[in-house]
This record gives sequence, C-alpha cells and structure tokens, in this order.
Amino acid sequence: MNDRLNESEVGVIAPGKSATPGSRRWIVRVVAIAILAGAVATAYRLHGSHSAPASAPPPTAVAVSAPLQRDLEGRIGFLGQFSAVNRVELRAQVGGTLTQIHFKDGDIVHKGDLLFEIDPEPYEIKLSEATAALASANARLALATRELARAQELQRADAGTVQNVDQKVAEQHAAEAAVENGKALVRDAKFDLDRCRISAPFTGRIGTHLVSTGNLIAGSRAATSPTTLLATIVSLDPIYLDFDMSENDYLAFQRAREKEKGALPNSVKISLGDEKDFNRQGTLNFVDNALDRSSGTIHARAIVPNSDLFLTPGGFARVRLTVSAPQPTLLVPDAAVLADQSQHMVYVLGPDDVATPRQVEVGELRGGLRVIRSGLAATDKVIIDGIPSIRPGAKVSPHAGSVQFVSEQAEVGAKS
Repeated sequence: MNDRLNESEVGVIAPGKSATPGSRRWIVRVVAIAILAGAVATAYRLHGSHSAPASAPPPTAVAVSAPLQRDLEGRIGFLGQFSAVNRVELRAQVGGTLTQIHFKDGDIVHKGDLLFEIDPEPYEIKLSEATAALASANARLALATRELARAQELQRADAGTVQNVDQKVAEQHAAEAAVENGKALVRDAKFDLDRCRISAPFTGRIGTHLVSTGNLIAGSRAATSPTTLLATIVSLDPIYLDFDMSENDYLAFQRAREKEKGALPNSVKISLGDEKDFNRQGTLNFVDNALDRSSGTIHARAIVPNSDLFLTPGGFARVRLTVSAPQPTLLVPDAAVLADQSQHMVYVLGPDDVATPRQVEVGELRGGLRVIRSGLAATDKVIIDGIPSIRPGAKVSPHAGSVQFVSEQAEVGAKS
C-alpha cells in the first residue's frame, strides 16, 4: 500500500484538472453521512425533550387570617345636603318708591331688624283721610244719639210719634255702622303705613338686595298681582340636613329597629367634605311617608345645631345613621373582597390548602375594614394577601397574616 493517497482518492482536485467519477462518488457519500448524523442528533434532542417530565409551578404564597370580630353598632351611610329650616322671600305688601336699605349684603340680621323702607307719604295721607272720616262718623253718631233721646222724650210726653222714634233709631244704627266702617278704614290705612317698613321675620343671613333705592316697588297683600322680590333671608341655627334612603337601606333601617326592644337614639353623625372625622352630630327628626316611585328612594331629614353659623344651606356632608345596637360583626380587609358583577366574594383556605371562593354579603367600611354581613364564619381562614395570583381551586402556600382595625376617628366614611 502506498504511504500517500493520490489526489483522486482524497477527493482533492488539482488545479487545472477536472473531477473524476470516483472522486465525485466519494464526496456524495461524505455529505450523506453528515446529513444522517445531524438527523440522528436532532431526533435524540427531540426525544429527550419529550421524555423529560414537566416541572409544576410552586404553590402561590398567600397570607391567611380569621375575620376580625368586633362589637359594632349597625349603621348606614348617606350623602346629604344642608337646607335652611326657615327661608323667606322678602316682598313688599304695599307699592311705592324704595327709599332706604338698612343692611349690607350677606349680613346676619336679627328678628325685628329694619331692612327696607318704602316712601310712606301716600299711606300717611290715606291714614289721615281715614282718621278724618272716622271723626265725622263719630260726630254723626253723637248727633243721632241726641236726636233719638229727644224723640223718645217727646213720645213719652205725647208730643211725638212712634214713627219719629223709629226713624231716629234707624239713623243711630246707621251712624254706628259708619263709625265701625271708619275704624276699619283707619286700621287698613295704618296697616299699609306699617308695611312701608320691612323688618326681618327671624334671625338669619340675608342675601343680596335685588332692588336699589329709588326704584318703584310693586306690592300686594294677598299676592294676587305680581310683586317685587327684594331679597331672601335664611335661618342658620339650627339647620336641616336632607338625605335620601334607597329602598334596601330603608328596609334595613325598619327591620333593624323592629328587632330592638329599647328605643334607639335618633342621632346621626356628620362629616363635611374636607373632614375625616365624624365629630358633628344631629338628630333624625323626619322620614317621609312614601317612597318616590321615580327614584326608588325615601326622603329623610336630620336637624343639626349650628351655633357657630359655619354650616351653610346647599352644602354637602356625609351622614352616618345608627340602625341597631352594638352586636358581633365580622370584618376583613377591603382588598380581600372581590367584586363579581353585582355580587362579592372572598377566598377562604379549604382542605389541602386549596383556595376556595366564597360568596359574601358586604356592608360599609368600618375602621378601614369591610363589614361582612353574611357568608363567613368567625373560624374561616380568609386569604388576605397574594389574591391577584390565585386561581379558584388552586393549591396555595399559606402563612399567618393579621387584620388590623384602624381607629374610626381617622376613617373616611364610605358605603358599599
């Protein structure tokens, strides 16, 4: 055997020479062997990937805790609006020229304070005329009385007739009627004159004046004709807080009070829009006698002290209405409650550490926690953390968590 292979045997084609048939066959065999080896390696890798068992993801770590139980009074939250106990539109009962305005717009005015003056001269003239007419009627009555007395004396002396006496009696009665009519005219004229001075009917805050001095005022006692609006005045202490209960809230309110043996206080707690504490208090003093069919609500009202005059009609406030005495209540973190359309659910730890969904009925927020009205027991272990990663029926890895109750003094009221 030769120590060196010739060029045709190794498949190397020398420059200037063409490949021989033998060298071409040898190249084809080398390429086929390489393709076969690649296919075997690929098949081995695929077989290895399919035969290796898939590793299952580890269980989701979650925090669990029993619901917090506290004795809390039942209550319902609403949004209310303040309104004045008394509100009056000041209108003139007599017409004339406005001559004086005795207040500044927005002042606190007191009952009896003089607010507007209308030119009294026409009414002073009218009063003088009525007084003169009354004096004339009194003089006629005095004359008729004297003439009747003389006619009666003549009759007793057989110098007068019965017809003359009857005539004098009729004249006296007519004079008496004229006197009464004169007195009525004087009272009427005095009434109009007094109404030229318009005073505050109660203590409260007055708005802007709507008519300036020098304007002609249209007035009417019975408001049978258009009258001029001069200003409005509203009382401030106390003040009403109006709110509407839904039908469900009203039923809860009624049923809770039916269960109570003793009388529940009608106090309500109030917080303004920029306040976190419910430090203001009022008293529920009215619930309407029918539900509004269009809105499905019933109107209610509380009366609230306002000695500092801080509360203003038209302002809004949150209202808490107590509906039952303190009783054991279950609470969970609000983040643990999931909304499912119109229903709510929480995850509880089931057998073998399985996350089990549980439908619940929720209430308002108390101490930063959500009240659970039904659907949970005090011994249930509720998943309170790691909830977004949970699937119903999935196995979880639980560890102990805690539910903290925040002081309600720092709680902003909310309703489910």
